[in-house]
Amino acid sequence: MKNAVIIVAGGIGLRMESSVPKQFLLLKNKPVLMHTIEKFIKFDDTLDVILTLPENQIQTWQTLCAEYNFDHRHTVVIGGITRFHSVRNALESICCNYNIIAVHDGVRPLVKIDTVKKCFELAMEKGSAIPVIQINESIRRISGNTNEPVNREGICIVQTPQVFKFDVIMNAYKQAYIPEFTDDASVVEKSGYAINCTKGHRENIKITFPTDIDFAEKFI
Repeated sequence: MKNAVIIVAGGIGLRMESSVPKQFLLLKNKPVLMHTIEKFIKFDDTLDVILTLPENQIQTWQTLCAEYNFDHRHTVVIGGITRFHSVRNALESICCNYNIIAVHDGVRPLVKIDTVKKCFELAMEKGSAIPVIQINESIRRISGNTNEPVNREGICIVQTPQVFKFDVIMNAYKQAYIPEFTDDASVVEKSGYAINCTKGHRENIKITFPTDIDFAEKFI
């Protein structure tokens, strides 16, 4: 059986201070989203790619694919009102079994192939895998007009791809949505499965602010 990756791309660019959705911004003369998809194709050119986009962005994406001769095989699925619903729409579009399903942010084009490989291998062995990095700065909890320091020991930043065995993620997304579902790991964990962590890397940023594009230009 084959593996698949769901690329979630639903940004509208508000924090990027741009009228162009951040996944369509140019990075090294090509839209960010194309770099992201190509990274997974380089990892495994047999991987099935399922892309979720807001319905009103699909025509723009098709136009960009023609303009940049982007002909990598992929399926486009209409996204939902939240990340949870977008991923569930993608899962519901699947008509065959896979070994592994990965979910990745469309605006994380700097993910290393080695990180993807480690996540796939760990998920195949234990059912789930997410990349994390340690916090290296002091953090504080703010509540109203008060604030207090938080012990950062054992606290990590979660990245993507988040990778799961097929039956694990399919069963998890049968649950009803709750606001606490901030990523796929939280959905899977709520359904009773353990989450396994592996070391991510700091360059694997989620492009969100204008300075992130400058950073990505240096590493792409």
